[in-house]
Amino acid sequence: MATPESKTKAKVRKMLDAAGAYYFMPPANGYGRAGILDFAACINGHFLAVECKAGKGTTTALQDRELLRISAAGGTALVVWDTEGSYLRLTEAITKALNET
Repeated sequence: MATPESKTKAKVRKMLDAAGAYYFMPPANGYGRAGILDFAACINGHFLAVECKAGKGTTTALQDRELLRISAAGGTALVVWDTEGSYLRLTEAITKALNET
């Protein structure tokens, strides 16, 4: 069954594929850690995590915890909505990772 975030997840997947990123989508089936984000990716040795939202969706407290922990560990963690501004932020993060040595 499709979720409201399906359109956003499909676009993020395309962007990661175009960048040649390694990524996976952790299953949200109750067996993983609570609050885990939708995408875990590695681009040119840089860790990138993405949480997808639709409409006025907001992150949960557990997702906020994960976003902060990833950032504190030196990775990049983003929340992406189906808006041009969100996709631009993701594009910038991907470009930065691709240009790091």
